[in-house]
Amino acid sequence: MKQSAVTIKDLAKELGISPSTVSRALKDHPDISPETKRLVNALAEKLDYEPNTIAMSLRSKRTNTIGVIIPEIVHFFFSTVISGIEEVAYKKGYTVMFCQSNEDYEKEVIDTKALLAHRVDGLLISYSKETTNFDHFREIQRKNIPLVFFDRVPTDELHCSTITINDFESAESAVDHLVIENHLRIAHLAGPQNLNISKQRLAGYKRGIEKHKLYFEEGYVQYCGKGDFEEGYRCTNELLKLSERPNAIFANNDVAAYGAMKAIKDAGLKIPEDIAIMGFSNWQFASLTEPQLTSIAQPGIEMGKAAARRLILELEAKDEDLPPVDQVLKTDIIVRGSTRSTQK
Repeated sequence: MKQSAVTIKDLAKELGISPSTVSRALKDHPDISPETKRLVNALAEKLDYEPNTIAMSLRSKRTNTIGVIIPEIVHFFFSTVISGIEEVAYKKGYTVMFCQSNEDYEKEVIDTKALLAHRVDGLLISYSKETTNFDHFREIQRKNIPLVFFDRVPTDELHCSTITINDFESAESAVDHLVIENHLRIAHLAGPQNLNISKQRLAGYKRGIEKHKLYFEEGYVQYCGKGDFEEGYRCTNELLKLSERPNAIFANNDVAAYGAMKAIKDAGLKIPEDIAIMGFSNWQFASLTEPQLTSIAQPGIEMGKAAARRLILELEAKDEDLPPVDQVLKTDIIVRGSTRSTQK
């Protein structure tokens, strides 16, 4: 038969003191003598006493739990973000509950409701590629639950703090790098255009093309839907059909860049001699490809830390009404063999 959990009343009965004294002793209250605290904590350890967190949260209206929704846990970038979130949250005494939407809007809505049902104090969210309706996030705000977006952030009337990278400037600097390496016909594998990060990277790419007065045609921008390996492969094959074939491709993410590399090799072309390839995110596989992939490194751990710090700041502001902030983190270009020119 299952044994009942030990309660504060059980400890009090065993020691012959009041439940309130036991409760204050467990909380290290200054009014309780050191000897009583010692006896209470020793018995609690002996009987394997654990606080009733549900009852405590009902009394305090806090669970000290943060909810996190990300598109994919297996995604290298998001896995580093998780590490940053956990590091900050646990040091501050918060438990973290993670959900992954799997890039599915309906799953994201379900995850949001599940986290709210578990009474999380606040949420950190990077929304799915399918998400165009933000009503489920507005519901969080209506409940006065702090909400911070990171990486993928909405551009509508949701007024909450955001943690992003400089996507526009990063994409422009990608074009700068390719020009320095003497690649002057640059194409772009664009990501889903409902995501602001994809729009910003496309805009930054176009700004770089205009700035350097490079050759450009509409076919040089290929929209890669899901932005995965298969789409990168398909879109690159479309680029290879052009009469004025590009000699460099800047991909919206590394996975699409891997697809581009395979398409180029399958066509019997060489990287970077015939076509240079540049990615975005600096996945762990970027240094394992042949040639190694030049990529823009996103500060995932720093983004996770910044998002967690901001949310906890808002959670602990009490009655103070903190205005939302938009924090932008910098990126770095990791130069490898896929873009190094042999003609300089």
